[in-house]
Amino acid sequence: MVLSVGVLGACTKKDDSKNKEGEKKTEQKTSKKKVVATSTMLTDLVKQIGGDNFEVEGMMKAGVDPHLYKPTAGDVEKLEKADVVVVNGLHLEGQMGEILQGLEKQNKNVVTAAKNIPSDRLLPWDEEGAGPNDPHIWFSVKNWKIAAKNVAEGLKKADSSKAEEIDKNLAKYEKELDELSDYIKKKVSELPENQRVLVTAHDAFNYFAKEFGFKVEAIQGISTESEASAADIKKLSDFLVKTKIKAVFVESSVPKKTIESLVESCKAKGHNVKIGGELYSDSLGDDNTKENTYISMFKYNIDTIVDALK
Repeated sequence: MVLSVGVLGACTKKDDSKNKEGEKKTEQKTSKKKVVATSTMLTDLVKQIGGDNFEVEGMMKAGVDPHLYKPTAGDVEKLEKADVVVVNGLHLEGQMGEILQGLEKQNKNVVTAAKNIPSDRLLPWDEEGAGPNDPHIWFSVKNWKIAAKNVAEGLKKADSSKAEEIDKNLAKYEKELDELSDYIKKKVSELPENQRVLVTAHDAFNYFAKEFGFKVEAIQGISTESEASAADIKKLSDFLVKTKIKAVFVESSVPKKTIESLVESCKAKGHNVKIGGELYSDSLGDDNTKENTYISMFKYNIDTIVDALK
């Protein structure tokens, strides 16, 4: 009987020890600051800069259009519980205005990726310069470097003990972005200037065009909230017939029907234009694809564009 009690006591001590170890591991896991980022591009950016030091969650999944995304009650709860919230700004998250304003009133650590981008590096919403600026800042590698710095500052504010590692990650990522820019420029140089015309479903690539010497045309405007009209398709098909552009492109986060209508319109006018491939515009690829990071996405896009237009 005494032995039984002794054995029981030893087992209890072992169980208590295991419980304490488990609690300690749980504490270590949950001690990481929580970061919620809106778009897939921003989620990747936070992971690149924060490394394994933060618990990062993306609100929007791959293939989701951020212009149209409406946050769920679960999303709002995640945002409220987060230590850091990372947003693009410039009305990309068009359906989230009130929620984001509410977070700022709570003094939440909200990082806006587009903050501090010089005005001469921001593009207008439309040709007349009306409305806010074009929110697709990630298609300028130079602008994305500023976004990376903004994220780094926000993460250091949340956890200053990780500042040195965050700065190292930032420096490494900035170098990788410089290498990406060189890669894009080299790839673009394979095309004659008169062939550097990118035609897509919506107007997401203006920053890319400005930085890398392309002309862009799109059926829809900067936001996908408005529907494309028959007149829009006719106007663009007339342009394609006149310029003999070989290829147009669909987008992973935008329905393909408008581009397919454009191809048919060109065909009816005697000009066969092909769909050159699917580009990533407002979203990265799924986790099981190699285009699930900003850098790999951009390389895929430029390879697809240049190869189709040759």
